[in-house]
Amino acid sequence: MGWSSWLLFLLFFVLHSHQPLLSSPLPSPSSPLCHPTESSALLQFSNSFSIIQNTDYHLYDWPNIIMYPKTVSWKNGTDCCSWDGVSCDRISGHVIGLDLSSSCLRGPLHSNNTLFSLRHLRSLILDFNDFSGSPIPPELGSFANLKWLSLDNANFWGYVPVELSHLSKLSHLTISSTIICAGGPRCSIYDLEFDTYVFKRMLQNLTSLRELSLIYLDMSGVEPVTSFMNISSSLMVLDLNRCVLQGEFPENVFRLPNLQYLDLFGSSNDLIGSLPTSNWSSPLESLDLSGTRISIDLSYLCTSAKSLQTLSLRNCRFRGSYPALTPNLTQLVQLTFLDLSENNFEGQIPMNSLNLQQLIYLSLSENNFVGQIPEISVTNSTQIPLPVQLKYLYLYSNMLSGSIPSWIYSLPFLKDLFLAGNQLTGPIEDFESRSLESLDLGGNKLNGQNIPRSIFQQDNLERLDLSSCNLSGVLELKKFSKFKSLWLLDLSSNSFSLSLNSYGDHNPFPRLIHLGLASCNMTAFPYFLSSFERLDTINLSHNQIRGKIPKWLCHEGTRWLSYLNLSHNFLSRIDRIPWNDLEYLDIRSNMLRGHLPIVPPSLRTVFISNNHLSGEIPSLYCECGELEILDFSNNSFSGNIPSCLGNQLSLSVLDLQMNELNGTIPDMFENLTQLRSLHLKGNQLEGLLPRSLRNCESLEVLDVGNNKINDTFPQWLEDLPTLKVLVLKSNRFHGSVRKTKAKSPFQKLHIMDLSNNEFNGHLPTKYFESFIAMMEGDEDKNFTVIGEQYYQDSVVVVMKDSDIVLEKIISIFRMIDFSRNKFEGEIPGSIGMLKSLKGMNLSRNKLTSTIPSSLSNLTNLEWLDLSSNELVGEIPWQMTDLTQLAFLNLSHNKLVGPIPHGKQFDTFSNDSYCGNLGLCGFPLSQSCSNEEVQQEGDHDEEHTDGIFDWMIVMMGYGCGTVIGISVGYMVLFSRRFDYWLRNRVGGGRGRRMLACLMRGGRGSN
Repeated sequence: MGWSSWLLFLLFFVLHSHQPLLSSPLPSPSSPLCHPTESSALLQFSNSFSIIQNTDYHLYDWPNIIMYPKTVSWKNGTDCCSWDGVSCDRISGHVIGLDLSSSCLRGPLHSNNTLFSLRHLRSLILDFNDFSGSPIPPELGSFANLKWLSLDNANFWGYVPVELSHLSKLSHLTISSTIICAGGPRCSIYDLEFDTYVFKRMLQNLTSLRELSLIYLDMSGVEPVTSFMNISSSLMVLDLNRCVLQGEFPENVFRLPNLQYLDLFGSSNDLIGSLPTSNWSSPLESLDLSGTRISIDLSYLCTSAKSLQTLSLRNCRFRGSYPALTPNLTQLVQLTFLDLSENNFEGQIPMNSLNLQQLIYLSLSENNFVGQIPEISVTNSTQIPLPVQLKYLYLYSNMLSGSIPSWIYSLPFLKDLFLAGNQLTGPIEDFESRSLESLDLGGNKLNGQNIPRSIFQQDNLERLDLSSCNLSGVLELKKFSKFKSLWLLDLSSNSFSLSLNSYGDHNPFPRLIHLGLASCNMTAFPYFLSSFERLDTINLSHNQIRGKIPKWLCHEGTRWLSYLNLSHNFLSRIDRIPWNDLEYLDIRSNMLRGHLPIVPPSLRTVFISNNHLSGEIPSLYCECGELEILDFSNNSFSGNIPSCLGNQLSLSVLDLQMNELNGTIPDMFENLTQLRSLHLKGNQLEGLLPRSLRNCESLEVLDVGNNKINDTFPQWLEDLPTLKVLVLKSNRFHGSVRKTKAKSPFQKLHIMDLSNNEFNGHLPTKYFESFIAMMEGDEDKNFTVIGEQYYQDSVVVVMKDSDIVLEKIISIFRMIDFSRNKFEGEIPGSIGMLKSLKGMNLSRNKLTSTIPSSLSNLTNLEWLDLSSNELVGEIPWQMTDLTQLAFLNLSHNKLVGPIPHGKQFDTFSNDSYCGNLGLCGFPLSQSCSNEEVQQEGDHDEEHTDGIFDWMIVMMGYGCGTVIGISVGYMVLFSRRFDYWLRNRVGGGRGRRMLACLMRGGRGSN
């Protein structure tokens, strides 16, 4: 649940709840004193726990929770009814309420604890303590009079006991896994679980329940339809936030007559079902279905639940134009909270569809909205009125353009403004109010000489992100030290000159957790880092920092550091990483020499690529408890790959490419079921490909190119369900490539590169008939990238005898390269089924057939190389239908007859056809004796554009030189790819002829 949702929930809690302890006033002088046995039991209970020191307890997810040790004030010989957190019945004197929330208690709660002797308890609240991972005691079920039980963030582990179902008078129950931490800023969740039997018993027996809050519990084993069958009709609050529910959620829950608050946020992408579509009038005031796949008729919802004050439908897979989906939102006249983010809505933001005057919170982030943020009149009442109540506005990660409208700057109570990740332009204006707490404008095209003065007048500012905003001028970091509540500051990637004044021993940012100063032209570590108290994240990448990490940076205030990015600097040596809780380390692209640094076992993500490190990879990295990404690529490491890496069960990416590793690849993959990407290219590895790779069911990318592996084709990989990239190029693979009996082999494959090996026999016809992903159309118009948040895969492909580095592999890219082998026989017609192919290279084999006319079906093909074979017959005239084709090489075959003309074929040069003595017609000088036999067709040039994004680095190998051309990550809509290729590689008719003669001199392999 987002923190804003929690605020609304707490408001609801205050308005609608009636805790028993609140109805019991403190004892008056005439009230009976606490019973001695109960006083003794409370003291023994208190003495069974230690008190957590403030410096050891970190509430990063709950910054507003105040911890203080209530039990310290409990004294023997005093009336326990006056003790902090204790409530007594004013008639009997029995202890009936115990509120020890946020009391700094630490230690296990055992079943024999004296707490369970307080038989008259009606309310027990143990939230925000640390019960050391002990199980929830079954003895809690013995409190026969208990009406209120709250175990929120109390660090209990294990299964929820069935004995809680004995609490038949219970009206309020809250249980959550630990999402706070004692002893560090990172913690585990889903420590508590429900099974179906216990949950069903609980709902059957607790018939008086008015509030049920189960947060961050693992309920994946609970079957929703049957379990919720007997849910109490008196239920007002049902909070199952992030409970991993799966299956169909029953409609009867939505129809509960008193249900006012329902939260299924993030339960599971596998939670399905539907809202009622008829005969439904709901008293719901707050509804959150975010992250589920429950079917929603938004129009009907708006007419059936008109009391809604909070509506959160984030990531519910809405699609299409926003206005068409929300015509009835104006009927929700009480709506104050609206979240429709992550839903692929398109078009412009229709402000007239919203009741802006009531809204306090609005999030339309992470959609596909375009155009300007609509203007709203501040003075003209006939236009859309100013949303004067708006405090939280989130429009980040869309495609919005234009300047930030003036009405946003004039909002009187604005606290959070998130516009990051758009294409907004113009300067940042002054804010009229001083209420801002969070401002994120990062990743836009804003400009300005200085940060506006009004930002420095926001006394309550907690978060400020102005990264990548194209700001300039001179900026004194000291100006930000006035923000005593600031916990995030990111000024990365701007054009200003950063002034770092000395602060001495004074801490200018007492609450700062996240600091981003990437690309700020710094030449040394800023010394003020030595005075921080609890830094969690430091990003100093893309600067000019030299030397080593200074000792003063490794102080008490950075001991909780979990994220450190020092990449793209000039650091020369790092011997040890001293932070024991560090999880993310990025020191790639420096000038590091020597051996790998000693690292803490807490690391999850490690980037040390593109340095000059050498020696063997130490087994120390196998001791990292939950390693997910390990990237040591582009160094000079030698020796064997440590087989102990096979014990890293969470490993998702292993990138060791471009080193000097030798020996065999260890057969260590049996348990690496999470492994998504394996890059071992460019080493000296030999032997067989390990068969345990077949167990890597999550594997998407396997690249072992440019080694000395001596094996047959790994047909045993064909059943991997997610494999998209298979690169075996430039090894010693041999034998035929044959399909086994698998039903759908390599069905997800996008790229298959077997080039420069010793494969023989016929081309694998049966595989071509099974490459389902290569047959499908370009359905993904969002150009998703193969990779994950921190790591994106790259691959090298060959075009025109040149290596192209695709720094990002986009989802629509499909390619086959079987060149430089010993394949023989025909090119099967079934290859024409692979309609999504962008490129195909079958050159330098021994293929002897005609060119199949079915190649004309490859309408997305942008390059085709069939050169240096023994192909015969004519070039099929149907190939002129390949209007995306930008490069064609049919040279050095035995082709005859006229060259087809029209469309793309009129753009190809002599290079495409030389070495075929029987060919004639344009562009060759040899004219055809009977040109009327050429096909009829359209001779007009059709200039069509390539349609895929890429980051490419081109390395040509002509005449012994290496030419590197960085072209950038671009969309080839505005310039034809063939134009680029001709102008960047060997332009000019004379040079094309020379290149043709040179290739002819080399002959074919």
